[in-house]
Amino acid sequence: MSISRAPLFLLSVCSAAAILYPARVRAQADPASVAAIVEEGKNHSQIMKEMTYIAKKIGPRLTASPQLDKAYAWTQKMFKSFGCKNVHLEEWAQWPVGFERGKNNIGRMVSPEVREFEFTTPSWTPGTNGRQKALAVLEPTTMEEYEKVKDQLKGAWLIGTGARRRPTGEPTELQKALESAGTLGRVYGSSNELVITFGQWNLKVDDLPKLTQIIIRKSDMDAVKKNIADGKKVELEFDLPQKFVPGPRHNYNVVAEIPGTEKPDEVVIISGHLDSWDGPMSEGAQDNGTGSGITLEAARILTSCKVKPKRTIRFILWTGEEQGLFGSAFYVKAHKDEMDKISCVFVDDGGTNYEGGLSCTEEMKPILEAALKPAMDAFPNLPMKINTVARIPRGGGSDHASFNAVNVPGFYWFETGKADYNFVHHTQHDRLDLVIPEYMIQSCTNSAAAAYIVACAPTMLPRDTPKTSN
Repeated sequence: MSISRAPLFLLSVCSAAAILYPARVRAQADPASVAAIVEEGKNHSQIMKEMTYIAKKIGPRLTASPQLDKAYAWTQKMFKSFGCKNVHLEEWAQWPVGFERGKNNIGRMVSPEVREFEFTTPSWTPGTNGRQKALAVLEPTTMEEYEKVKDQLKGAWLIGTGARRRPTGEPTELQKALESAGTLGRVYGSSNELVITFGQWNLKVDDLPKLTQIIIRKSDMDAVKKNIADGKKVELEFDLPQKFVPGPRHNYNVVAEIPGTEKPDEVVIISGHLDSWDGPMSEGAQDNGTGSGITLEAARILTSCKVKPKRTIRFILWTGEEQGLFGSAFYVKAHKDEMDKISCVFVDDGGTNYEGGLSCTEEMKPILEAALKPAMDAFPNLPMKINTVARIPRGGGSDHASFNAVNVPGFYWFETGKADYNFVHHTQHDRLDLVIPEYMIQSCTNSAAAAYIVACAPTMLPRDTPKTSN
């Protein structure tokens, strides 16, 4: 909605807002623009349409995968369609090999009963050569046990007797025997009903993993082992169409902007990470399709309202976050001479709960109070708060940490609400149907309004001031 066409009632809201915002902040933030942002974000949201495309049309987006290539293309297209400027990819690394999981993964017990598994496999590991149905054999733990079952191992599924472990040191005699036994692969049980996807990404083309590894939920493994213990013939069936993708695989951050009108070299960043893990049942919806969608929707809201921020508002979709914050760490290093011109970085990376506030120093608080106030007023049933801290923490498990490490204010939004992030984080439940639209609408509106107000503040956000001892 164009600001010039803002309804009269919005202009009334603007007048009231001008009274409430701190004087040094309202000096530059246009109240009519703030009201238009809230109106567009709250009442004309496109976030669930964007989320549906991310989760259903593209799906999980492992770093260095063809699925992430699709996400690069689509997100650039969307930023351009909104009217953002300087839309581009910024390469942060090339990897020698990528990975593609494929669709229609199958995992089940077919005898003595039919049971569909909830399962995953580590990314960057081999799948199966088509559909493989075979006997399930308990993994022997001693050479004596091995001798008893060795004739059953060729072409069988080996059932791990403990948790999956990475091999350390020289392989034992038993391990060597099992490696040469000709099994189809190993099946492990999760410690609970969640199956967590992970993977070792830093592979060499001439030394790729050869072992097919499958993790099924605890109740599925309990059923398999009970049938074996009861003396029944247990057969499992898997079809895992996953494969390595030859490199070099180019890894990028996606960048777009609304240029500042007065101080274009000073920047406020809205961001989330576009990559995800790629378990067979996951859609990459909440880690971090939600943060990516919020970044896109904030760009749409602000461009739709034709805002004129004093500073540049930059939208960045990081990748390589899941493997070690690679995209944001590269950005900080590559743009080291620009760090003193970044007012702050907002990161949304906590699933479908709403943006419930943030932590900041006392010196930052006046600007950030004004920045959060529009969403606090527009969504009174979704309260927000600001925690005052002596110093912004230097650690953290998401992309804000890369900036905090060099004393650029990086904010990881509090994720407030009823959703249990641990239930979806890297698990089979990271799906669109568990995303809460009401929370997403608030987060998009807040991200857009907060970034605009900070971008229009009379000064950049203050940096931490290290305390010196006498």
